[in-house]
Order: sequence, then C-alpha cells, then structure tokens
Amino acid sequence: MSELPGVSALLSAAAASEPRRPAVISGRRSVSFGELDDWSWRLAAGLQRAGVGQGVRAALLVPPGIEFVALAFGLFRAGAVPVLIDPGIGWRNLGRCLAEVQPQAFIGSTKAHLARLAGGWARASLATLVTTGRLRWPGWLGLNDLSGGDACEARAQCPAAASGLPAAILFTSGSTGAPKGAVYTQETFAHQAAMLREHFKIEAGGFSIPTFPLFALFDVALGLSAVIPRMDATKPARVDPREIVVPIQRYGAVQLFGSPAVLDVLGRYGQRHGVSLSPLKRVICAGAPVPARVLARLVRMLPAGVEVHTPYGATEALPVACIASQEVLADTAALTGQGRGICVGRPWPGMEVGIIGIGDDPIPAWSDSLLLPQGAVGEIVVKGPVVTREYFNRPRETALSKIPDAAGGFRHRMGDLGYFDEKGRLWFCGRKSQRVVAGDQTLFTIPCEGVFNEHPSVRRTALVGVASDSGRIPALCVELEPGADDIRVRAELLELGARFAHTQSIRAILFHPGFPVDIRHNAKIFREKLADWAAARLA
Repeated sequence: MSELPGVSALLSAAAASEPRRPAVISGRRSVSFGELDDWSWRLAAGLQRAGVGQGVRAALLVPPGIEFVALAFGLFRAGAVPVLIDPGIGWRNLGRCLAEVQPQAFIGSTKAHLARLAGGWARASLATLVTTGRLRWPGWLGLNDLSGGDACEARAQCPAAASGLPAAILFTSGSTGAPKGAVYTQETFAHQAAMLREHFKIEAGGFSIPTFPLFALFDVALGLSAVIPRMDATKPARVDPREIVVPIQRYGAVQLFGSPAVLDVLGRYGQRHGVSLSPLKRVICAGAPVPARVLARLVRMLPAGVEVHTPYGATEALPVACIASQEVLADTAALTGQGRGICVGRPWPGMEVGIIGIGDDPIPAWSDSLLLPQGAVGEIVVKGPVVTREYFNRPRETALSKIPDAAGGFRHRMGDLGYFDEKGRLWFCGRKSQRVVAGDQTLFTIPCEGVFNEHPSVRRTALVGVASDSGRIPALCVELEPGADDIRVRAELLELGARFAHTQSIRAILFHPGFPVDIRHNAKIFREKLADWAAARLA
C-alpha cells in the first residue's frame, strides 16, 4: 500500500473541503470541521508550550464528546503520545495501567482528576496537569490556557508527524488477563482509516453515530459528522435505545457503530415498537462475536439491502477479517448451531491470516511449516499494516505474541483459536486461554456454546472448566431469557448436547442470573469469573 496521509492530514483535508459542516455534535453543542481543525492546531501549540510535545506520554481521560476529539487531534499534532484507557476497566486496573505507562501529562475531566488524586495515580511521573472541568487547583491548566494564539502560527510551530514512532498507546480491556498497552504509530491509524474507507465505501458528508469513543476519531478523519449519543460509554448494555434511534432519524445518519451489547438493546427495542432505521446505509459491529439472533432483529429495522458488518480483530490488530449479516443469516448461522464455531469472514485485503498449532510458549522465528492445514483448529496469526508491533513496557508479553519473520516484520498471535473452511472463510472458536482440557478431550468455548445457544429460552451460555478430584469437569453456565422454566430447559439442553460428539461430555449445567461481562464493550463473557462461580456451585 502506498504512503498514506496521517489522521491529522485527513482532518485538515475535510476542513478544507467543507469547513462549515458539523464535525462533532454532542447534545446541544457542535463544532464544525473548520473550527475543529483550527482548535486542535491551537491546542497542539499550547500543549507544546506546556511541555507536552514530541514523545511525551499523555493520559487522556475525557468523556466522549467535542473536547475528547479536539484533544486527541491536538495531541497527535503536538507529536505527543496519547494514552487511551477505557475507564470501564475499573479503578484498580486504571491505576495499574498508569503505573505501567508512567505518563508525563494527565488530561482529564474533574472526575478523572479526583480519581487520580484519590488513587495516587502516576504521582511520580506527572509534570503537566490539564483539566476540561471547572474545578481548578494551582498548577492545573484549562483548555483556554492551551487554546490561545493563531492556528496558522500553530501549524508552523508543530512538527510533521514522525514516521515509525509511537503515536498512541491503546490499552486492551483485560477481559482475559491484565490490560496491556498496544503501541500504535501514525501509520497504524492511517492504514486503519484507509482500509475502513475502501472496504465500506465510506464517502465524506454523512452523519455517523459512534457508540465507542475511539470510532468518533475515525468518523471525523473520514469526513463524517460524528453525533455522540447520550450514554455511558463504559456501560453500553444499559443504553436507552431512544438515544440512538432519535439521532439516526433526526440527522439521517448513514452509519452506526456499536458493540453487540448495544445492537442487542437496539434490536429488542425495534422488535417491540416496530422502529425503522431507514436512513442507515451500514451498521458496523465490533468488540465480540455477534449472535445471529441479534443480527436478525437489527436487520429487520434496516432498509432492504443494508447489512450489519462484523469486522474481526483486536486492539493489537484491527481489522483482520469481516463478514456481513446476509451471509451469516443465510449460511453460517446454521453451522454455528451445529457446533462449527462463529464465522468471522474472509481476511481483509492486505492482511495475511494463518492458523498454527496451539501452544503457550514463545515462538522464536516464523516458518511456513508452522501452518496447519485447512479445517484444523489452532491459533490465529496475522500479519499486515494494522498490526501493532509491541506492548508498551511488556517485553515478555511482546515476545509471547510476536513471531519474527525473516521475510520482514513479524506475525502477531491473536490468542484466539479458529480454522479456515473450504471456502476460505475464517471461523472463530474462542480464546486460547479459555479452552477446557478435560482428560483426553479439548473443548473449545464457541463451538460448544453454539449448540446450546440454539435453544429459544437461552440468552447465552458459557463453557468453563472446573477442577475436581478426577480432573477438570466441563461445566455449562446458562443465562436464560425472562420467564424461562429452568427445569425444562436443563433437560432439553442435555438432549441438545447429546447430539454432537464434542458436547456429549458436558453434563453439568448451571443457571446464572446475569453473566459478568468484559468491562469495555459489555459483549465478551467474563468466563474467568464464571469459572470461579461454577467451582463454588459444584464444590
């Protein structure tokens, strides 16, 4: 792929094309592309004056909205390295992440600063404090302090984005382990933006509803007007669906981005009230595998021919593959119900995807001999321009996840299990760390759960392993739909499991009132917590 403009240049291009068009709308406030471009340049110059310049790590804990977008672009243009941590990961994890990354600057809301003070976060490393709130302590800077000066002068003062250097540190959710900071470069962001634009045929000029804060940056970079919905981004499953439906209809939004948890709430609301989302041209859903029922409900709200696209990837590598709702509902969903796993589509153009044997040790060098044949389940490995090269300050985890390639670059081990089918489609079978080894049988979470999730009274299931005197026991945790009869469902689930060789050994069925889920998208089941709960129940 040829050299691409950085995200800062993409914002400038959008501002030059249509300076008066809204770039970000949040509640009753809005900022145009021209205003956002000028403001972020002035913020960049102000940040540099405050010592937040080239290579300086700056924790950015600001709620989704106009200030978040302006500050993110300002940090990019100042050459600083924004550190993005989802506050939903919890108090302790936030402190651990900040201790690990040792930011020299902290830019946050009043609430974020109070939490920082209470937790003593990064006290030794911080030199610059910026608040977006009204509460000001001596030494704290406000946005007005950073926004003075002329935008044209700021452009001249700020250096061009340095190639290959860290441009941001994005922390993973930690839903299957400690959160880790994936190091992004300007090239990573640029390739992501280009790949999204090309694959989805995104044209500048429309409105978009991003329910995940980071996606608002891509919207703006791609020339879309981002309408920030009124919701708690750390608790997407609790969104009021009207806060999504109303702006879609009011602005004629062409795009919606949300996690499966958001789309589930929206689809159930649409089913109850017969709501149409006729303006939309595309829906993009990421964060976890999307159940076919969620897709089916949402598709009924969309115009004919409009699909829900579900890209597969991770913080460390996104996008990797993609599939759309029509293929899922017409073909792969039935195979999921037979225990084949969840199809995540074909590899994205520009991405190399392979399957290697399951192991937990570092791999010192890449060889094509590591690849498994079509149909064999193993660990998914990827190579391409959107794959991050390291975790910040975690050499051990970097060594475990990256395989040096003599042909250039490296392969990233996704930590996910899967296989390729005869049509070249990638199937997801669950996290490597969550596989259940019971005696001489290895059970993979997603293929097993797919069988039981077919029951109409089941909302979702989770396979976990429980230690016993005779070894590990596979146990199925079940979350039911409201009003379901658990005695009847238990008997029917046992009957379902008996139909397939890989689920026949699952005899322990435990009903849970409401699964713990991952702290970022509220979409991935927190199986580690469920395993502890199941162990207590079976003790």
